[in-house]
This record gives sequence, structure tokens and C-alpha cells, in this order.
Amino acid sequence: MRRKLLLLLETGLVLAGLTLGASAWKIHSALVQPLNITQEELLEVPKGTTPNRTFLRMEADGVIKDSFWLRVYWRFNLPKQPLHSGEYRMTPGMTVEGLIDLWKRGEMVQYSLTLVEGWNFHQVRAALAKEEKLEQTLNGLSDSQVMDKLGHNGIFPEGRFFPDTYRFVRGMSDTELLKTAYDRLDEVLAKEWNQRAADLPYSGPYEALIMASLVEKETGVPQERGQIAGVFVRRMAIGMLLQTDPTVIYGLGDRYNGKLTRAHLKEATPYNTYMIAGLPPTPIAMVGREAIHAALNPVEGSSLYFVARGDGSHVFSDDLDAHNNAVREFQLKRRADYRSSPAPATAPETPEAPDTQVPPAETAQPEATEATEVPEAQPPVPAASPDPAPEAAPPVQEPAPEPAVAPQAPPEPEPQPNATTPQSPQ
Repeated sequence: MRRKLLLLLETGLVLAGLTLGASAWKIHSALVQPLNITQEELLEVPKGTTPNRTFLRMEADGVIKDSFWLRVYWRFNLPKQPLHSGEYRMTPGMTVEGLIDLWKRGEMVQYSLTLVEGWNFHQVRAALAKEEKLEQTLNGLSDSQVMDKLGHNGIFPEGRFFPDTYRFVRGMSDTELLKTAYDRLDEVLAKEWNQRAADLPYSGPYEALIMASLVEKETGVPQERGQIAGVFVRRMAIGMLLQTDPTVIYGLGDRYNGKLTRAHLKEATPYNTYMIAGLPPTPIAMVGREAIHAALNPVEGSSLYFVARGDGSHVFSDDLDAHNNAVREFQLKRRADYRSSPAPATAPETPEAPDTQVPPAETAQPEATEATEVPEAQPPVPAASPDPAPEAAPPVQEPAPEPAVAPQAPPEPEPQPNATTPQSPQ
């Protein structure tokens, strides 16, 4: 009897060994099998999808076989390994084991979206809405509701997001990307504020952000940003109006059709710096780190005016006579290749990405003794792309203005209808 029990035990152990061996061979075979694809494909893993469901779906699609053994393998070898949602790149010749390695490393396909300096919040939202790889959660919401959703109730959205290239994976939401851009702006602004120059006319970082948005819209020449900020800071110090056209354009909103007239400069809006003293109530665009740095570290000097040369740069003048001479030289006798923004730079080629245009910097008119027309280029919104390559938009031609007259002091709170039109710093 004892011998029979021993024999049965030995037989059971042999069978168990054979079963384990067969199982191990099955699992190994399932892992080393090549994916049944003939060209590169993307495997989408939606949020909440488990490895078991993914293996079953791949088997149903004919990409793999023996999903049972793969599920057994995952259960006993990777029980705590998460499967991150997103897209994974599958290539011909790749084995299931190679795909699992991608899952383990979280090596998902990434896309990118560039938010451009000088864009307003409407343009930011339009760019997000066109990005098909993002989960759209903000459609139909007002701007204030968007800020509520971001957890910033009561915060005005303009200028509160940092322009940069943001990478994301399929399934990430537009809300998540905006949160990242908001936090990034706060981080950059706080760092620059802590390194600011002394005796600035700002009550806090937010006013510096407002000034940075004016600088951002006035020039695209990096080395001029500090000079532009210097002109505006000196004007504030002596009680002169800032008189910058981008604020007037922003205040017009959807009514602006590309032509800025003398009547617009006289129109009382909270943003019209031809009519209000000091800064507008909020930023008028997104700003880069360079514009923030310039606003917080304006270049010292005595210039109170600037006018576009026609090559993207500006001439700065200390007094009105010098400024009017510059106006006559560079505005009234414009060069054939006149441009108010820098020449477009050639962007590196990116085969997988469609073209994305970067808007030219807004350039205020040097004066407003006559009605002026300022065409403003509206930059196209970038399409969904793995790696967009921004390009500069073509220059916008502006009509020649008249020479400036003496700048005006800040007006009374309620300007008279027939009051003399204040003049631009340019």
C-alpha cells in the first residue's frame, strides 16, 4: 500500500512538472511571437483598460494569438504593473514581449501643441479645440467656466498661461494641458519677480504681467524688449499716457476688422491707453519669459518715443522733435521692403508636422494726428501634430502715418467728445 502511495505521488509530481513545463513553454511561445502586422500601427489603450482586455482585443483583431497565456503571464509576473493609457507604436517584427516592454516603461506616443507668445485666450482655446488627440472637456464653456474648471474661480484668463510647446499623450484632456500652462506661468512670473529691478511702478506681479503683455505685442526683437519697457515705465513715472495701439485693438474685441481709425483711438474702453492713465486692467496676450524679464528689468534711459524702422527694429527718441524726424525718415518715406516685425526665420523641417504659423508682434503706430489703418494678422491655429514646427507669418504692411504732436497728460475720468486726440509713444 505504501509503495502504491509513493508511486502515485511520484506520478503526480511528474505530471505537475510536465504541466508546468508545458505552461512555461506556452507562455514563452506567446511572448516571443511576432505581432501580426505588415506596417507600423498605433495601439490605443483607453483610460481604465486592463492588460487582460487589451490582450483579448488584440487577439480578436488578429494581431496576436494565445492571449490566455499572456494573461497568465501578466497575472503572475506583473500583478502590480500599471498599464498607462495612451498610444503605443507597434512595428513589423516586434514581438509581444517587446510590446510589453513598452508598456512597462510607459513609452507612449507623444504629441505636442505650441502656444505662441502674443496669442490671446480665444486663440489658445481654438488651438486646443482643434487638437484631436486631446480629450475635449471645455467645449461649450464660457471663459469664466473654464477657469472654474481649472480651479481658479474669479481669475481673468487673459495672459495667465505660459506660451511654450507642451507634450501630451492621446487621452490627456485639454483641461490638464491648460493647468500645466497656468502653473508654468505662475512659476516663471514668481521667479522673475524675485529678481526684479528696484523702484518699479507695479503694485504686484500681476501689474508686471500686464506690462509684459504690452511689451510682447509691441516688438518681436528680443534686444528691444527692455527698451520698450523702459519707455512705458518712464511715461508712467511722469504721468504720460502709454498710448499703445495693441491695447486699443484688444478693447475693440470682435469689432476690430484689421483697421484702426482715429475714432477708435477716441473710444473710451477700459483698455484704450489713449484715454486711460496707466496700465490697462488685465494683460492683453500671453507673454514669454523674455517679455516678463523686460517688464521687470526695463532698460534705463531717457527715451519717451519709438518708431519702427521698417526692418522689424525701432528708433528710440528722447524728445518730440527727434521722434518726428524719425517718423519722417522711416514712416513717411517707407522702404520697399518695409516691415514692422522681424523678418521670418526659417523653421527646421519636420516631416510629420503640418506648418504652424507664429503671429508677428503687434506694433503700435507712432502717432495719430490722422486716421490710421493697422492691419492685424490673425495667426492660424495649429493643427494636431506629433511635432509642430512654428514658422513666422509674413509681414503686415501698414499705411504711412503723419508726424506726431506733443504727448498729452492723462485725461479726466470722463473725456469730452471734442477733446484733442492723445498721441502714440511711437
